[in-house]
Amino acid sequence: MAISLSSLNRLDSPKPPRIILYGVAGIGKNTFASAAPKPVLVNIEDGQPSGTPIDAFPRAQSFQDVMDALTALCSEDHDFETAVVDSLDWLEPMVWAETCSRNKWADIEAPGFGKGYIAALDVWRDYFDAINFLRDEKGMAVIQTAHAQITRFDSPETEPYDRYGIKLQKRASELVQEHADMVLFANFKVNTTKTDAGFNKKVTRGVGSGQRVIYTEERAAFLAKNRHRLPPELPLDWNALAAAMVGASPAALAA
Repeated sequence: MAISLSSLNRLDSPKPPRIILYGVAGIGKNTFASAAPKPVLVNIEDGQPSGTPIDAFPRAQSFQDVMDALTALCSEDHDFETAVVDSLDWLEPMVWAETCSRNKWADIEAPGFGKGYIAALDVWRDYFDAINFLRDEKGMAVIQTAHAQITRFDSPETEPYDRYGIKLQKRASELVQEHADMVLFANFKVNTTKTDAGFNKKVTRGVGSGQRVIYTEERAAFLAKNRHRLPPELPLDWNALAAAMVGASPAALAA
């Protein structure tokens, strides 16, 4: 098909966001997600937020169960506005099992040299096709939770160092990040103090108040990103995120 300037469209209506929220254990990722507008839970981890009611699909036992839930949201009439997928790192073994089933492998390592993990990206893309349909055609925001892990980061500019990242195989993590409008890192706020231990030695201690925050921009200590010019740090609270997004992505805030 020939392309000309007459085929141009003006893209001026922001779409609902695709959010990755990852963090340390017990930080309250599901509680955050359950406060989003009219949420529905694609239940993989069975991690319902304590004391917070939410409509949920039966707990998925396979990749196909997850896709069936997403297909129902894509094809049936409903008034849900936010799909919550909990969690991506529990989904990953299902992706591997589906990959092995399609290729008749005994396990994801069977083809050797990382080829199984590369093949798994095609299964991940099937999942993201459904996520994108929910956003593009159904007008739904999507919040995908994940746990954090500490991994070594090989920077081309400095010596290698440790940082928080999404608890997924490296190639899958990179693909997940590409398909997200926001990657938010949730953690407890920690400050450090130095005290005199004697003999000209200082001891550094972490001091935490229990405050829960989300970080929206990448730093040396963690992975994060956003496309909405958000403040670099916000309380771990949906309303705080929604307020920060006002004027940047109003379609995502319809309640």
